Amino acid sequence: MKNSVQLIGHVGQDPEIKNLENGKLANLSIATNENYTNAKGEKVEKTEWHRVTAWGKTAEIIEKYVTKGKEVAVEGKLTHRSYDDKEGNKRYVTEVVINEILLLGK
Repeated sequence: MKNSVQLIGHVGQDPEIKNLENGKLANLSIATNENYTNAKGEKVEKTEWHRVTAWGKTAEIIEKYVTKGKEVAVEGKLTHRSYDDKEGNKRYVTEVVINEILLLGK
């Protein structure tokens, strides 16, 4: 189970689909929620946003069936990369590259 990530959450916006020479690329964000009670006894809901990427057939499924608000389960691996923005600043990105996606809910 090296570098394995599993998330269940809701899609934050319609996926961004790119058509590349070697197939499709899908980028989307998934929100996961955690509920807990803090030291004061107050119920707290914490939302985490996850950047998610898919290639090929998985990207095609996302393009066809996934929209904003849809609940999904994804399995993949955590990756890190960097790039230089337009101003020449180094930017770092952490994302989940999906191997499998399950469409949940209605």
